[in-house]
Amino acid sequence: MAIELDTLTDGGQSAFDVARVVAGFLAAAEHSLDLALYDVRVETEAGALVLAALLAAQQRGVAVRILYNVDHPGPIPVPPPPEMEPDAIEALPVETRGIAGGEALMHHKFVVRDGRDVWTGSTNWTDDSWTRQENVIVRVLGSEPLATAFGLAFDELWDSGEVEGTGTVEPRPVDVDGITVRPWFTPGFGESLSHRVAKFAGRATSRVRIASPVLTAGPILGTLVEVVNEGRCSVTGVIDDAQVDDVFRQWQRNEVSAWKIPLLHTILTKGAFAGKESTPWRPGAAQDFMHAKLVVADDVAFVGSFNFSRSGEENAENVLEIHDAAVADRLAVFVDELRARYPRATPPDVRAA
Repeated sequence: MAIELDTLTDGGQSAFDVARVVAGFLAAAEHSLDLALYDVRVETEAGALVLAALLAAQQRGVAVRILYNVDHPGPIPVPPPPEMEPDAIEALPVETRGIAGGEALMHHKFVVRDGRDVWTGSTNWTDDSWTRQENVIVRVLGSEPLATAFGLAFDELWDSGEVEGTGTVEPRPVDVDGITVRPWFTPGFGESLSHRVAKFAGRATSRVRIASPVLTAGPILGTLVEVVNEGRCSVTGVIDDAQVDDVFRQWQRNEVSAWKIPLLHTILTKGAFAGKESTPWRPGAAQDFMHAKLVVADDVAFVGSFNFSRSGEENAENVLEIHDAAVADRLAVFVDELRARYPRATPPDVRAA
C-alpha cells in the first residue's frame, strides 16, 4: 500500500525498533533527503543508527538538509520543550538551518526523500518519543505531487529562516493510488485547517475519534459541543490529562480564553474521553506524554504534527487529510485501544469535587 502507518504506545516498542525503521527509510535515499524535525537526538545508542544512516547517505552523494526549531519560549506545557542540542545538529557534515519562531514553533516531523516519498506524523526522533509516548508515523510512498507539496513547505522555511509567513502551500488534493490525500500546512492555513476538521466532525454520522494532547481550537470545540449535546454520533478520544489540566488553569487566569472552559468541560464529560496522567515536564524527567495527534470523522482521517489547538494554528505544522475507510478504521482502533488503557479524563474541577 502506498500509505503505511505505524502506531506507537508507551512501552510498546523499543527505541531500536523505531530507530531501525527510521534508518531504513533514510538508507533508501538515492538523491535527496530534506528533514524538518522539531526534536531529534542522535547522541543515544538508538539515535546512532539514525546518525549512521544520515552520514552514509551524505557520503554516497545524497543531498541532505535539516531544519530544526530554535528559540523555544521556555518550559511551557504544550508542546514540551525539545531535548535536542542545536550544537549537535550544527556539527553534522550536512546543511542545517535553525528556524526561529518566537512564540511559534517549527514543530514539523517530516522527511521528503528523493522528491517522491514522505515520512510524517506526530513522532519526534528521540528515545522517549519512540518508547514512552503514544505516536503515529505515516509514510506515503511514490507520490511526487505530495512530496512536491512538502518540499515547497520545506523550502519556505529554509529560505526565510523563521516560522512567520510560511505554511502557505495550498491544500490541494492529491491522488495516492486511488486515495484522496490533502496536505495541510500552518501557520498559513492554520485557521482553515481547524475549520476543516470541525466541518468533518460536524458532518459525522457514525463516529468521531480524537487523540490529541490538548484540544483548544475554537472551531473544533464549538462543533464538538454541538455533536455531543445532540448525540449525533459516537465521540470518543484520549488526551493528556496533565497537559489539559494546565490548559484549564491557564484559561481560568485569562478572561480572553475563559469562554472555552465550559466547552471543553462538556466535551470531556459527555464524550467518552480517557486521559493519560503523564509526568509533568521538567529538565531530565521522562517525556511520557500522550503525543498522538489525529481526528477520525467517519471515513476521513486527519493525522500529523498538529495539536488541535490555537497555538498549533500559529506553529509550522503539517497534517494529512486522508479519505480512506481502511486508514480511518486503523486509526480509530488505535484511539479506542489507547482509551482502554487509561482512566476517564476529568477536568480539574471535576476531579476536585
